Amino acid sequence: MLKTFSLPRIVVVVGLALLACACSSASKDAADKPVEQLYNTAMDKFTDGDYRGAATAFDEVDRQHPYSVWATKAQIMGAYSLYEAQKYDEAVVALDRFIQLHPGNRDTAYAYYLKALCYYVQIVDVGRDQKTTDQALKALDEVIRRFPESRYARDARLKLDLTRDHLAGKEMEIGRWYEKRGQYLAAINRFRRVVDKYQTTTHVPEALHRLTECYLALGIVDEARSTAAVLGHNYPGSEWYQDSYALLTGVPANSGPDQQPRKGWVARIIGSLF
Repeated sequence: MLKTFSLPRIVVVVGLALLACACSSASKDAADKPVEQLYNTAMDKFTDGDYRGAATAFDEVDRQHPYSVWATKAQIMGAYSLYEAQKYDEAVVALDRFIQLHPGNRDTAYAYYLKALCYYVQIVDVGRDQKTTDQALKALDEVIRRFPESRYARDARLKLDLTRDHLAGKEMEIGRWYEKRGQYLAAINRFRRVVDKYQTTTHVPEALHRLTECYLALGIVDEARSTAAVLGHNYPGSEWYQDSYALLTGVPANSGPDQQPRKGWVARIIGSLF
C-alpha cells in the first residue's frame, strides 16, 4: 500500500527544501568572492583607520578561504588590527591561535613580539596592580629567548629594561610605605628584592640607602655599614650614598674636616650602641 502525505505536510517539506537551496546558494555566492578581493577590502579598512572593521574583514578572509596563503596573512593582520583598535585581550587570543597554527611561519617571531607589545602598552603607573607589567616582562623575555638574533629581540631588550625598572619602582613604593610605618623587616624584604632581582635598574642606589636606614633603625649597625659600603663602591657620586654616609657618621659626605656632626635620630641610635 502506498504511503500518502497530506497537503499541508507536502507544502512544509517543499518549503524547507526551497529554504535549504536558498541558503546553500547564498553561502556559495559568499564563498565565491575572490580571496584577493576580500583581503584588499580588509586592507582598505585598515588603511582608513577602521581597525575594528578591518579585523572583522580579515576574519572573513580566513573563514571563506581557510587553507589559502591569504588566510595566514589575514590571521596576523587581523591580530594587528585588534592591537591598533586597542582590543588587546582579543589580539592576544588571536596571536596565540596564530602561533599554535603556524609555529614555523616567518611571521611567528612578529606574533610573539606583538603579543608582548599588547602587554607592554598597558603598563600603568607604579601605584596600581602590576600584573600586566609582569606579563609584559615574561612575553618580552620569550621574544628574546626564542628569536635572539631578530630585530624584534633588539627592541624587546630595550623594553625589557624599562619594564624591569617599572616593577622595581613598584617594589620601592611598597618598601617606602612599610618603612614610614616602622615595619622595617617588611621594608627590608622589598628593598632587598630590588637589589637582588632588578640590579640593572635606576632604583638600586635608593634601595641600598633605604636598607641602610632600616638596618640602623633596627640597631643592626654592621649590616648598615656593609650596605652603605656597597652603595659607596658602586655609586660613589650619588646623592643616596651621601645621605647614607651622613646617616652613619653624622657628617655630610662632601663636607670638610671641620664640619660638625649632625645629631639626628640615627646618630642617637648609633650613640646608644657604643
